[in-house]
Amino acid sequence: MKMRQLGALCGFVLLTLAALATGRPKLGPEQKCKSGPVDLVFLIDSSRSVRPHEFETMRKFMIDILNTLDIGLNATRVGVVQYSSQVRSEFSLKAHAKLDSMVKGINQIIPLAQGTMTGLAIRYVMNEAFTPEAGDRPKVPNVAVIVTDGRPQDRVAEVAAEAREKGIEIYAVGVARADMTSLRAMASPPFEDHVFLVESFDLIHQFGLQFQDKLCGMDMCLESDHGCEHICESSPGSYHCLCLPGYTLNDDGKTCTAIDLCAEGKHNCEQLCISSPGSFTCDCNKGYKLNNDKKTCSMIDYCSFGNHSCDHECVSVLSGYHCRCNEGYRLLDDGKTCQAIDLCAEGKHDCEQICVSAPGVFTCGCNKGYKLNKDKKTCTNMDLCKTVEHGCEHQCVSTPGSYYCICPEGQLLQDDGRSCGTCKSANIDLVLLIDGSKSVRPQNFELVKKFVNQVVDSLDVSVHGTRVGLVQYSSRVRTEFPLNKYHTADEIKAAVMKVDYMEKGTMTGLALKHMLENSFSEAEGARPLKRNIPRIGLVFTDGRSQDDITEYAKMAKEAGITMYAVGVGKAVEDELRVIASEPVEKHFYYTTDFTAISTIAENLKLNVCPEESQGEIEVKDPCACESLVEFQHATMSSLEQLNQKLAGMTARLEQLENQLLSRK
Repeated sequence: MKMRQLGALCGFVLLTLAALATGRPKLGPEQKCKSGPVDLVFLIDSSRSVRPHEFETMRKFMIDILNTLDIGLNATRVGVVQYSSQVRSEFSLKAHAKLDSMVKGINQIIPLAQGTMTGLAIRYVMNEAFTPEAGDRPKVPNVAVIVTDGRPQDRVAEVAAEAREKGIEIYAVGVARADMTSLRAMASPPFEDHVFLVESFDLIHQFGLQFQDKLCGMDMCLESDHGCEHICESSPGSYHCLCLPGYTLNDDGKTCTAIDLCAEGKHNCEQLCISSPGSFTCDCNKGYKLNNDKKTCSMIDYCSFGNHSCDHECVSVLSGYHCRCNEGYRLLDDGKTCQAIDLCAEGKHDCEQICVSAPGVFTCGCNKGYKLNKDKKTCTNMDLCKTVEHGCEHQCVSTPGSYYCICPEGQLLQDDGRSCGTCKSANIDLVLLIDGSKSVRPQNFELVKKFVNQVVDSLDVSVHGTRVGLVQYSSRVRTEFPLNKYHTADEIKAAVMKVDYMEKGTMTGLALKHMLENSFSEAEGARPLKRNIPRIGLVFTDGRSQDDITEYAKMAKEAGITMYAVGVGKAVEDELRVIASEPVEKHFYYTTDFTAISTIAENLKLNVCPEESQGEIEVKDPCACESLVEFQHATMSSLEQLNQKLAGMTARLEQLENQLLSRK
């Protein structure tokens, strides 16, 4: 039956082309031969051997055939695939329902102009073009018309046989250089009806002459009142009725009845089955949605819509959603907002001193100076002096929640708040400029680093005490570490020993400029001037400067920096004196040999202790002080001693009071 339809279609197509070639009138739309529904795919060779004008002839060939066919989704469907070294579908069987759009699609084809992979193209037509997704209809004949002008560059016999076994009827049209053996390997039998070879593209229409006898043979479906409700299928001298997919033919052989798969129970829907002729779709009850498998249902998650406004948690139910609060919270009357349950505020706790609330729970705490007992509810007074590593050198005095250290009479509490001494070291910001020029030499540079560490050993280094920065210079200047880099003497000394020797020139003036503009900036750790922390610069050099030092030495001293100058070897005394602060004799040191600089470090005193009070609180006359700053330091020191004595007396009185209370 399928073969008869194909023969009628192809006979009509080829005869029409023959009419075009011989000048006979072309059939009008009303004269189109109706051979029944057919799915027809043109497979056209667009290899580089097909010249442009030949491709245009092939394009016209396809359009002329289309003009003779009854085009429509329920009649003849047409697809076009072109191939060379690759395969490209120009449009599928379902792409066009009308002739005009189909012709437009053919006119827009651009040749690939590569090789001739005919076998690859046949496989594509079999696996892609004749598929339901591409528009292929069940029980409708599949026809492929292959037009080629050369020998295939791949194997065609096996794939063509496979295509024919799947029901595809293949017509092979060869032009000029086409290989007859390959055409016969591709075409369906009988070869005399399916294989055509012409000398040129201009003669491609002549092969239709062979089908004149088959043109529009008697079609009983067209010539008689067949009475088929759906489809009439002709056969020689007869016909029979068919039904559309989803219908079954009734006993009368003409009418059709829809197949209700839902009523017959031939479905796998979880909830609802909606029938259509020969098919069905699944649906779900209210409050459910169909899953991706199109069979099962899941409850609709109304919370996922994102418009619930629940403060904490949204809970989906069949009819919608409701809000729920986290543990320790209660839902307010608006049904959305959650409020923390404050057990402390509601008095629902048993803490002795402090109740710390968290939503729905609480923890107990104690006032300052007390500690929480093991029952996590009651509190006990805490003696920190007995429970912590206080580090007091002389005596620790406890206060509620804290403690402080005191010293014996005649000694002062040092800046660390723990140790005692007869005097306090002055807090300073010290920047050392060390000469790293070539004349110093590596072994002497190591002695310079030891000299720096000797100076550091004499200082009270800490965050709030003395700060030390180091700068090395030669032909350029390099900050080894700023004032705020290290906070202990051990850290500084370790960093000093890691400093690399620079070598080259001696630009002392440039180093002074760097110290003034950078090293004593607050960004690098210098403390604000309003705090009156002394700023000290120490220059160590072994030779004459290669630039002017006068300007920046003067500016440094005018900026309040106390300058020390230490020279060795070929250092120029006049330059050292220019650098040193007044009185020069106290700020200028020189030795001829690097090995003697350790002696300078021992004699160099950058910290000065205030005068001892001999056990008495002495407030100096401001007129007797060398400066107002010295007076302030001395006065503050005396007041601090007084405060320490008062604190000690207070602590002693508290101890006596506690002893009296315990005796009662």
